Amino acid sequence: MKFARLVTAATAVTLAAALSACGSSTKSVDEKPKAGDNAGALIGVTMPTKRSERWVADGDNVKRQLEALGYKVDLQYAEDDIPTQVNQLENQITKGAKLLIIASIDGTALTSQLEQAKAANIPVIAYDRLIRNSPNVDYYATFDNFKVGVQQATSLLVGLKLLKEDGTPGEAKGPFNVELFAGSPDDNNATFFFNGAMSVLKPYIDKGTLKVASGQTDFKTVAILRWDPGTAQKRMEDVLTSTYRSGAKVDGVLSPYDGLSIGILSALKSAGYGVSGQPYPVVTGQDAEKASVKSIIANEQFSTIYKDTRKLAEVTVKMADALLKGGTPEVNNTKDYDNGNKVVPSYLLDPVIVDKNNYKQALIDSGYYTQADLS
Repeated sequence: MKFARLVTAATAVTLAAALSACGSSTKSVDEKPKAGDNAGALIGVTMPTKRSERWVADGDNVKRQLEALGYKVDLQYAEDDIPTQVNQLENQITKGAKLLIIASIDGTALTSQLEQAKAANIPVIAYDRLIRNSPNVDYYATFDNFKVGVQQATSLLVGLKLLKEDGTPGEAKGPFNVELFAGSPDDNNATFFFNGAMSVLKPYIDKGTLKVASGQTDFKTVAILRWDPGTAQKRMEDVLTSTYRSGAKVDGVLSPYDGLSIGILSALKSAGYGVSGQPYPVVTGQDAEKASVKSIIANEQFSTIYKDTRKLAEVTVKMADALLKGGTPEVNNTKDYDNGNKVVPSYLLDPVIVDKNNYKQALIDSGYYTQADLS
């Protein structure tokens, strides 16, 4: 009996030691990694589409900068197909990614994948587009999107000569006919752009200085799903047919993205603008895509908003590196980006208005493009 008790006690001690050893090698879900734990780790990067040169540049910049720090990168493009992006994220989690950088197609469609990431202790950085309705978004890197809208509206007023570039009143008095476009309703940024723009334009609309002849002023009506240029072109054609058949002219168009601007300009050209002495309306844009910069140089599109994706990639990579080394990323906004479940700590970069007067300084002198790129 004495021997049996000794054996039982020894067994219990051994089992307790084994369990203790096992437990010491398992991290809790919320435990921060230690420096060196994730050296050379795999990072999953998902981008919406290769059909926009902007997203190609984003993906390339993020991948190059992460690899320069020694990380492995799985870079995927979903071609604006939500199930494809869902599968890409699930595969990255399965392959053992230690961090996810996500530029979402639909900011509300990734809840279960983010739950999987949280369960596996994988941090998530939302890239440029805020992921909505989930507590499992750790950080957000983007530009000041409300300011983007303010700048688009301001450049529209400058183009109409209602404002000078220094913000003082211009010589024009109006009234001017303008039409409004907004981005994709499933992209959180689109509402920031539109609200920023309307904060500037609404007083002019209320006074009658600007007239939206179509009467289409609410976000849902003017939004373009998936930022599709063809959809924007069709909507502009419909507005021209329904509202401007009597000979009235469009003086300005608020466009939130260069791809949409190209579609809008195509519709305007088909209606006789840009030919026979009839100038194009003042058309805005965003992202400084090559085709639109060339259009600006050719006196077609009036302006674009330049967002240096190299800097956005740099901020995001610093966030990722800090998280994987157990640190706390730098942020500069902790109040404005509520995703419906939490306020996501964010780092915001400043956008820049670009038009024919400053494109060389902003885009060529900075090394973003070469002169040959725009020839």
